[in-house]
Amino acid sequence: MFAITNSVGMFGMNAFPVTVEAEVFKGHPQFDLSGLPDIGIKESRERVRSAAFSVGIHFPKGRILINLAPADVKKSGSSFDLAIFVSLMQAMDILPLRMPERVFVGELGLHGTVRSVRGVMTMTMLARKNGFQEIYVPKENVREAAVIDGIKVYGISSVEELMLHLVDDKPLKPEAHYEPESRQPDSGQLDFADVRGQVKARSGMELAAAGGHNILLIGSPGSGKSMLANRLPGILPKMTKEEMLETSNVYSVAGLLSTEKPLMTERPFHSPHHTISSAGLAGGGSIPTPGEISLAHNGVLFLDELAEFRRSTLEILRQPLEARKVTISRVSGTAEYPCSFMLVAAMNPCPCGYAGSAQKKCTCTQKQIQQYMSRVSGPLLDRFDLHIDIDPVPYEEFSSKEKPESSAVIRKRVEAARQRQAERYAGLGFYSNATIPDNLLEKFCQMEPDAEKTFGRMYELYHMSARTGTRVRKMARSAADLHGNQKIQKEDIYMAVQFRGFESKYLG
Repeated sequence: MFAITNSVGMFGMNAFPVTVEAEVFKGHPQFDLSGLPDIGIKESRERVRSAAFSVGIHFPKGRILINLAPADVKKSGSSFDLAIFVSLMQAMDILPLRMPERVFVGELGLHGTVRSVRGVMTMTMLARKNGFQEIYVPKENVREAAVIDGIKVYGISSVEELMLHLVDDKPLKPEAHYEPESRQPDSGQLDFADVRGQVKARSGMELAAAGGHNILLIGSPGSGKSMLANRLPGILPKMTKEEMLETSNVYSVAGLLSTEKPLMTERPFHSPHHTISSAGLAGGGSIPTPGEISLAHNGVLFLDELAEFRRSTLEILRQPLEARKVTISRVSGTAEYPCSFMLVAAMNPCPCGYAGSAQKKCTCTQKQIQQYMSRVSGPLLDRFDLHIDIDPVPYEEFSSKEKPESSAVIRKRVEAARQRQAERYAGLGFYSNATIPDNLLEKFCQMEPDAEKTFGRMYELYHMSARTGTRVRKMARSAADLHGNQKIQKEDIYMAVQFRGFESKYLG
């Protein structure tokens, strides 16, 4: 007998429909799989056989053929197990023969349990788009699937439970639609109220958070670079629903969602070690998986000791920082992942760390300093919107009894600035000033006449490139949002220029 069941395959973040065809006919006992399955799918034969035996079903004494269509597209992973099982049960006349409106996704255990798989959110989106009415997913993945409205989602824990539902003996209830609620990143005890002094750096972190800008902190060891960077999540605004879904989609594909963490409801903060490989940062593998830059999507990627990273690894960042996406090409296909993140980096000005310090003498030669700084290329440095020198805190400020502003107070101003941006860019597909497309720069970064004259003078004085000028304008737009200005004012230009680091003692 011949049977057909629907499933979904994944390559990167791209889901594609798969039709699972099963046929049982006379012949030598044999279980064949066709349709370009990988080794993980081929092993499903034993998982399916054992799962069927767990509910008292023995395979027929004949030939079993399973085909995964389209046959010219390579399939991978264990997510087809459940669909193969259902299709085989149909061919054996145990389950209803035609179920065109249903999709089945899940891995099988030897005792008939249904285990979680990656990419369920993306699969559910495709199932809804293609007009399917019901999708059956592992119980562990049901919350991430239920966030997609317009399709019935059933969480399955075992094949016995599924079979009883499909024959109407014990019908299951579909999972209620899950509406995620954004949360403030949990920064624990990390609060800007603990940062003494560093007035300029604190102001720069606020400006970066207000517009989603990249920021480079450079200074001697112990001056507070990492302390500032680690407190950045505490002043970032909550994620919008669109940002939560985008980020959760990446984490679903990476297999990082769980029953305890069904969705990403707070902005991610990733801080990889400087020994990370290029593939670890950008993503990779024979079947490409997301790297650190995609896992930081809509959040923060913090690179501490920037100059200690391999230069080849850092250069990978250049194109994704501009395009806000990373493309990974393999023989089996091309995967594309979003990576719109804030890049925050910290570095010392020299190998010993004390070049330019007034407190400790630098032991490096000028050649050593130049070689150390050259580990980070000029084009990559140019992609940091803010360049801030971090100097050690004087004792008077360090011992002051006056309590600095807390993260909660700063966050209110940042949220007000982001709210202005959300209203301004509603429906345009981007959410912050840092991501304004170049063709919309004139529309959204309008200046008052005196501000335009000031910008022109600064452009000539500091010999800005077109990219640098664009970044300064976007920072000025963020400064205007912090100040509540409809158009960019002269003081907004000065603030943006100040934080660009044209007069940095390390980079200027």
